[in-house]
Amino acid sequence: MGKGKRMIEKELKKSKKVRISSNQLEKKRKIIIRTFLTIIALIIIFTVAMVVNNYIILDNNTTINLIINNNNVTSLLKNDVLIEDDIIYLSEADVTNFFDKYLYHDNETNKIITTYGKKIAEIGFNENVININGSDKQINSHAIEKNGEIYLPVSEMADVYDVEIQNIPETRVITMDSLDREQKRAIVSKNTAVKSSTNFISRTVDRVNKGEAVIVVSTDGKYSRIRTSDGKIGIIKSNILENEVKVRENIEEKKQVEGKINLTWDYFSEYASAPDRSGTAIDGVNVVSPSFFYLDTDGDLEENVGTEGQAYIDWAHSNGYKVWPIVSNAVAANESLDITSNIMNSYENRKKLIEDIVEKCVEYDLDGINIDFENMYAEDKDMYSRFIIELTPRLKEIGMVTSVDVTAPDGGETWSLCFDRNIIGDVADYIVFMAYDQNGVSSTTPGTTAGYNWVQLNLAKFLQTEAIESEKIILGIPFYTRVWTTNSSDEIISRSTVYMKDVNSVIPEGVEKSWDDELKQNYVEYMDGENKKQIWIEDIDSLKAKVSLVKENDLAGVASWQKDMETDEVWQMLKEELREN
Repeated sequence: MGKGKRMIEKELKKSKKVRISSNQLEKKRKIIIRTFLTIIALIIIFTVAMVVNNYIILDNNTTINLIINNNNVTSLLKNDVLIEDDIIYLSEADVTNFFDKYLYHDNETNKIITTYGKKIAEIGFNENVININGSDKQINSHAIEKNGEIYLPVSEMADVYDVEIQNIPETRVITMDSLDREQKRAIVSKNTAVKSSTNFISRTVDRVNKGEAVIVVSTDGKYSRIRTSDGKIGIIKSNILENEVKVRENIEEKKQVEGKINLTWDYFSEYASAPDRSGTAIDGVNVVSPSFFYLDTDGDLEENVGTEGQAYIDWAHSNGYKVWPIVSNAVAANESLDITSNIMNSYENRKKLIEDIVEKCVEYDLDGINIDFENMYAEDKDMYSRFIIELTPRLKEIGMVTSVDVTAPDGGETWSLCFDRNIIGDVADYIVFMAYDQNGVSSTTPGTTAGYNWVQLNLAKFLQTEAIESEKIILGIPFYTRVWTTNSSDEIISRSTVYMKDVNSVIPEGVEKSWDDELKQNYVEYMDGENKKQIWIEDIDSLKAKVSLVKENDLAGVASWQKDMETDEVWQMLKEELREN
């Protein structure tokens, strides 16, 4: 009896626990349902609010937003945008970042020098004047200094940077649009919200109404990216855009020479006259570079054009050749270091030389200039770059090409280290690699003038280390070599230049040529009494090997030093090797 009672009590307790557990589960289920319903309700309320209020969560700017070519660059600003008396100022650092990475503060004149496209401008800190390409223009402000930063009145410099600037105070937005870039506009066909993305739930940046004009930034099928009249950029559906029109075309700089450049330097000293080439033609050549201009001992630009030079220009143009004359600093060889340094280290002196070059280009109806400055101080490297930076826009303004000669980046201070090839290659239309004189007049051991492996190695430095665009590099090739004479102690007795066309005439009969596959040149060696003669020959085969690097690396073309040193067959070879098809 007692045992049965205990069993009944045990069953009752077990039943009670089951009931308590069921009650707890029911409570938990109700909590989950209430939570779920609450979330659903909140989503419904939020969605209805958005629909009823037409997506009222707008992107309200708390600071000035800067839009450049439909990109919001505000986060990239290094300093605040200033607006004083309706004039918009950007800091020197921001102008450098967005417009002119070569912006320069000239301490001599206390002016900011800025270049962009076809313009060079100078602006001071006191007068409301800006000088653009040599002409003064009255403006409403000047450069200012604030909180230790220099600011430029960019709204007064729209002509310099070729932009259209709009200040929209209501939305605290400033837009800047380059006038050489395409712009499309369209009309909105119904009221709609402008969204931050194509996601179902995304931030609303603005609203546009039926009939409103917008700038169409891009279209990707169902959606279009637009800019509203408030300067806000966002997404709307493409099918509500009507009457799209292109209000501005892309303006691309057209190359003066189509295809590969085949330039030949036509050198004659300042004491000689331009050669008479009337009645002749140079097959395949499309640019000639006569030695028309040079610096005198006072650093002034002198010319050697005259009647013969004018006839030369007429001959070149009648044959369809572009004329890019040499501007050289090498006439006063012993003094060129100091003469050049004096010009490069003064903005006013650089400006004077540039003005003189521009005047000569206009006077003689030239097509470009070939700057051939050599033998310069290494410490003047940056100022020489400034000269090229300041010259190029002035020449672009009048449709002239700027080409600049440089040596291989592996020589001495005044021969090689005086060039910043990266900047020159970036700024000028063309950088000409004078790929010769590997072993020149100052070499202490005999050797080749331009071995293929040396040319290839240094060209790789131009492309990789110096990061120059291949289509800007013109490869200079030599139409000459040297005869090296050494004694029994292998000391150099003499080194004499021999033209390509005359090489075979200086090699004695019976002396055989041997091909050096590393240099890709023929080589001869023979005795002249007790002395040894050595010639690394430049001929059609050696030149063809070097010129193959143009196509292999997609270079701009070749430049040959110099006309009348060559054999006749070289022109046909160059024409075939430079043919792009």
